[in-house]
Amino acid sequence: MKLLTLAMTALALASATAGPLDSIPLKDIDGKDTSLKAYAGKALLIVNVASQCGYTPQYAGLEALYRKYKEQGLMVLGFPCNDFGGQEPGSNDEIKTFCSSNYSVTFPIFDKVAIKGASPHPLYAALTAKDSPGAGEVGWNFTKYLVGRDGKIIAKFDSAVEPDAAELTAAIEKALAVK
Repeated sequence: MKLLTLAMTALALASATAGPLDSIPLKDIDGKDTSLKAYAGKALLIVNVASQCGYTPQYAGLEALYRKYKEQGLMVLGFPCNDFGGQEPGSNDEIKTFCSSNYSVTFPIFDKVAIKGASPHPLYAALTAKDSPGAGEVGWNFTKYLVGRDGKIIAKFDSAVEPDAAELTAAIEKALAVK
């Protein structure tokens, strides 16, 4: 029975990473099942976030981006991760409270995910796959992936690229212009 369960899990993960991004199962910060299908037709800025990082103040800029562009179709999506320097040790409830009380975050935050190692979350396996525009390992917290309205990965922006950086906002505006 255990072998069958393992085989079914492996098959589910393989199909999740092989298909489009919106077919990958996710959990929101409250533990509810979801996927990127909820954001169909929108441009997505997917960011691995952490509460105790030197880049944590980027939450404010990400929220500002979200508020500026959400009516035009941008969704900023935060994925907490503890893989980089152990800088996101909190529970989902602690992360949710931190984001709202310190940065007034209103954009969606998801369940904490693994990004590095042998078993990265299927979303990050797809984002970093060798045929992806974001190919290669995630360097650190607050790496940003821009996904177009069509669900295709457009670009990867490293942690040091601030949310209000000209290169990021230009790419977002270009992605939003495509319908």
